[in-house]
Amino acid sequence: MRIGVLTGGGDCPGLNAVIRAIVRKAESRFGDEVIGFMDAWDGVMEQRTMTLDTAAVRGILPRGGTILGTRRGGPFDTADGVERVRKSFEDNRLDALIVIGGNGSLTVGSLLHEQYGLPIIGVPKTIDNDVVGTDATFGFQTAVQIATDAIDRLHTTAESHDRVMVVEVMGRDAGWIALQAGIAGGATAILVPEVPFDIDELSAVIAHRHDRGRYASVVVVAEGALPKAGTLAIPDVAVNQYGHHSPRNIAQLIAPEITKRTGYESRVVQLGHVQRGGTPTSYDRVLSTRFGLAAVDAVHDSAFGQMVVLRCGEIARESMSATRGKIKTINLDLFADVSATFFG
Repeated sequence: MRIGVLTGGGDCPGLNAVIRAIVRKAESRFGDEVIGFMDAWDGVMEQRTMTLDTAAVRGILPRGGTILGTRRGGPFDTADGVERVRKSFEDNRLDALIVIGGNGSLTVGSLLHEQYGLPIIGVPKTIDNDVVGTDATFGFQTAVQIATDAIDRLHTTAESHDRVMVVEVMGRDAGWIALQAGIAGGATAILVPEVPFDIDELSAVIAHRHDRGRYASVVVVAEGALPKAGTLAIPDVAVNQYGHHSPRNIAQLIAPEITKRTGYESRVVQLGHVQRGGTPTSYDRVLSTRFGLAAVDAVHDSAFGQMVVLRCGEIARESMSATRGKIKTINLDLFADVSATFFG
């Protein structure tokens, strides 16, 4: 068979490990040819490819990013995009295309399969861990570890200077990174998109903590966290063509409000793209490898329209359509339990 591979959306630790596993298994076990499309769906439409063989993927397992490059957007953004994708399948003699991406890329893949019959298999990725249908996505544990390491370091600075550190992590629609890194790092409070916060209640928690003699606080906030209606004014932000709003810099809004209410100096640390750069953790390398191996099996089983997923520790398959218009949100029971036990 002749298999195409693309990586779409934001970069993510573990992408290269998936590519490597696909190539090694397709080549050594089935004698397949594998080609990579450069820069996601743009590369498919423009037929920009590279040969993917054992030599091409040697040494990429621990590397972050993606050797194929990645972009957002897809064929439905232009009038002739779908036709160009179909022509690329024909010209490149593709028997299948493996799409490694998040909600957006998997949605495109599912529509191309359902509406146009293109043979596509999905591999879910995102550091946000918000893809419906899988227990975990690779890249998430790496991002959590990076955020946890940062929180650990910030505790000592907060304690030395009697400060409140407001740490902003990624998570536009779901607070998985904030929740797990906040728990692991012993945060004073965690703010997530799923649960609107009250700035007065947050400030009271911090003041109570300091009144008890704890002269430092670390507040972990997901970038998509929002205040309860009427409790804190926030600026309107633009929404792009993919439905994503521009960053609100929510930590920059929260920190001075905490200082105003408590009198304690507050500082902001925005981790930003550091969370998804660099080498993947061992967990993400293993999960990425498992996904890549399973994707090749799915191709040879003609399980098109499906994605490989993690379910109760085992690799399974789920329809790519499960991701359309949906976000996997955090466990609210866990959030409530942690909040009641540790915050305040």
